[in-house]
Amino acid sequence: MKAVIQRVTEASVTVDEKKVANIGHGLLILLGVEHEDTHEDVKWLSNKVARLRIFNDENGVMNTSLLDTGGEAIVVSQFTLHASTKKGSRPSYLKAAKPDISIPMYEAFVAQLEKDLNKKVQTGIFAADMKVALLNDGPVTIIIDTKNKE
Repeated sequence: MKAVIQRVTEASVTVDEKKVANIGHGLLILLGVEHEDTHEDVKWLSNKVARLRIFNDENGVMNTSLLDTGGEAIVVSQFTLHASTKKGSRPSYLKAAKPDISIPMYEAFVAQLEKDLNKKVQTGIFAADMKVALLNDGPVTIIIDTKNKE
């Protein structure tokens, strides 16, 4: 699994001109699933996202997590995170999992994050043409790949 995590002051997802998700202070998480991902990846990534200390404490130091701040989250499916640009100019998405794998893993990640945060997590609509708007705070953007647990 790959995730692009953006600290935001606000974010929203719109589908067919209807806002389907909307948050204030928190995280916008773009999530890509590949066919080799497991439920262990789901648990590890969710725990990492919930506890990632990228929010400012009272001294202005990035030292608190989404869990600490009580912030909100939106998870958006993003198969293009697994694009390979090695050959030519057209990206290949062969590593991205097909819907029969990616939908259950995406849903499992959202459920695990809700459990880890002890609150509802908003989502986009899987495979829809989504318009994602955000005001990146910082900017702070972190990329995490469960295949490269740094």
